[in-house]
Amino acid sequence: MARRETTRNNVATPPISLSAALLSGALSKLGGAVLVLDRELVVRAGSRDAEVLLGTRNVLGMRGVDLLCGDRLERPVAQALARGEAVIATVVRPRVDGSLQHLFVRAHPIEPADAGASPGFVLTLEEVDPSITGDAPEVLEGIATRSPRMKHLFRVMKRAAVRDATILVRGESGVGKELVAQAIHTLSTRSKGPFRAINCAALPPALLESELFGHKRGAFTGAVRDHDGFFRAAHKGTLFLDEIAELPIELQAKLLRVLETRTVTPVGSRDTIPVDVRIVAATHRSLRALVTEGRFRADLMYRLRVVPLRIPPLRERPEDIPFLAARLLEDLQAGGAARPDGVVSTIDAEAQRAMRNHPWPGNVRELRNALEYALVVGERDVIGVADLPDEIVHGETAEPGPASLPDLAGRTVREESAADTAERARIVRALSASAGHLGRAALALGVSRTTLWRHMKRLGVEDAS
Repeated sequence: MARRETTRNNVATPPISLSAALLSGALSKLGGAVLVLDRELVVRAGSRDAEVLLGTRNVLGMRGVDLLCGDRLERPVAQALARGEAVIATVVRPRVDGSLQHLFVRAHPIEPADAGASPGFVLTLEEVDPSITGDAPEVLEGIATRSPRMKHLFRVMKRAAVRDATILVRGESGVGKELVAQAIHTLSTRSKGPFRAINCAALPPALLESELFGHKRGAFTGAVRDHDGFFRAAHKGTLFLDEIAELPIELQAKLLRVLETRTVTPVGSRDTIPVDVRIVAATHRSLRALVTEGRFRADLMYRLRVVPLRIPPLRERPEDIPFLAARLLEDLQAGGAARPDGVVSTIDAEAQRAMRNHPWPGNVRELRNALEYALVVGERDVIGVADLPDEIVHGETAEPGPASLPDLAGRTVREESAADTAERARIVRALSASAGHLGRAALALGVSRTTLWRHMKRLGVEDAS
C-alpha cells in the first residue's frame, strides 16, 4: 500500500525518503563508525569511519553479520540481532593482512515510524586494545570474567545494588544466578542484614507457603511449633527467590500481596506481620511467555521485573571459557580434587579447542564438572582432549558404535573434514541460541533459511523445532 501524502495549505507534500547514500553521508558528518542494518541484517547505510575501520570501501548491501563475525564459531552479536535484541559485545575479526581486530560493538533495534514497517538496527563500532580493556580480567564479589558483556552486567549490578528496587535475574541453568543475587546483596545497603535463598521449584505448594510466610503451631499436622518462614528470616536483608517461574499459581496472589503490603500472614494465623525485605528473583524461563500462556500473573511479573538482569550463557562469551577453566582448575585442586601424583596446571591446545567449540548447555556448572572429571580420569600433569567427557569432544549426541558407522559417501562421522566439523558446530550453536528457530538461526549465520536447511541435511544436523 502506498504511503498517503500529507497536505499543508492545500499543497501536496511528498513523503520523506532518504536514499542510502544520503543517509550514509549524514552518518559520516556526525562522526564515528556507525552501521544501519535492515530486518534481514543487510547494511543499508554506513559512515565513512565504519568503512575505514572495517577495511571495506563500500559496505552497502553487505551482510552485517558477515562483516563483523565472518565464519567464526562464536557469534554473540549475530545471534542477538537475529533475536531482535540489543547487544554489547567485543568481536574478534581478521583484517585484510591476516591480523586480528578487536571491535567493541553496541547494537540497538530501531523501530520505524511507519506502523507495519520492518524494524532495523543501528550499530556503533569502536576498535579496542585487548591488552588494556577488551581482555583484561575483572572480578566482582567472586564472579570473574574477561567478557565485555559480563563487565557491562557488573556495572548494572553495582548501580542496581545501591537502590532497593526488586531485581529479576534471568539466565540459563548453571550461569550463576545465585552468585549474582549474593553479589547484589553484598554491594547493597542491606549487606549487614541476612541473605536467605529458597528454590520455589523444590517444594510442594503447601510446604512452600509455610516456608515462605511461616506458620503457627497447630496450623497443620506436624506443625508442633511456630515457624517464622523465609520472609521474616530475611528481615532487613535480601530474599532470593530462585526458579520464581515455578511458583504455583495459587501462591502467586499471596506473594503479590506481600510485595504490595510489606506484610506476611503466617499459615494458621489472621495476624499480619510487617517485613522489610529486598527481593531478588531468578528464572531460566520467560515470564512474559508464561503470562501469555496464563501460567503466571502479569501483575506479579511487573512487581518482580523492576530491574531485569540477564546473565549471558557461556557460549555467548567464549573468551571466558579458557579463563574460567584455569580458575576452576585451581579452585578444584585447592578444594581437595588434586591428583595424588601432582598438581595439574595446564590444559593443552587441543583440549582448549574442544572446549571452545562445545556449546556448554550447563554453562559454568558443566565446565566445572568437566574439569573435575578430567582430574579423576587423567593420568598426566596436563589435561588433554582424551581426559574430557565424550560429549565435549564429539558432541552431545555422540554415542559409541553408531557414531562411527560409514555414511553414504563412505566416510565415518569422525572422519569428516575440519571444515564440515566447524560448520556443524556453528549451525548447532546458532540453533541452540535461537531455541531451534530456523529463521533466527539463519539470520545469525548470515545465510537464507533454505541454505541453512540444505547444510543441516548435508551435515546430519537434526531440526529440533
